[in-house]
Amino acid sequence: MADKTVMSGQLVDWGVASRALPGESVCGDVHLIKPLPEGVLLAVVDGLGHGAEAAAAAVIALDVLNRHAGEPLSAIFRHCHESLVRTRGAVMTAAWLEPREGRLTWLGVGNVEAMLLRAGPAPNIPVARAMLRSGIVGYRLPALQASTTSIAPEDWLVFATDGVHAGLADALVAGGPPQRLAERVLDRYFKGTDDALVLVAKYLGTRRE
Repeated sequence: MADKTVMSGQLVDWGVASRALPGESVCGDVHLIKPLPEGVLLAVVDGLGHGAEAAAAAVIALDVLNRHAGEPLSAIFRHCHESLVRTRGAVMTAAWLEPREGRLTWLGVGNVEAMLLRAGPAPNIPVARAMLRSGIVGYRLPALQASTTSIAPEDWLVFATDGVHAGLADALVAGGPPQRLAERVLDRYFKGTDDALVLVAKYLGTRRE
């Protein structure tokens, strides 16, 4: 996949890499980057299991995220839950970046990991992680309470589904454009036992005109 160029109105430069479980023709792990006037929504959805049914659930969740992107995260998750009740369900993590406040708000249900890495001499050390609440969107929704932290220009956000081994932050130390980093992480840490997706986003801080 080609590098994502920074265009007017975007707050992040980002790259994504995904891979289906060997033997499957579709990947049930998907992502969303949705710029809005007040900020940008980033999300990763992992349809439960793998194959066509997992991909179908993930696509439904992605459509809901896209349509309700301006709402609070807890409300978005409830919309997704209602839309996924007749599917096998999904796990997902979403983050909302607000440049005026320098604030990151995020929420996760299930095991899609998300971490924040600060710019500086040790950019591969996570300083915060999304709080992941046990549950399945579309089957068993837990109590939803988003958490917040500060974010500054040049900080990095990294999402990974459970088809990626832990320790992936080590692959970011060499730096480079987000697309190259996402591909590097997936190449090094793909488990091969499930679908996998890595989303790497560099926060730019202000809109480019």
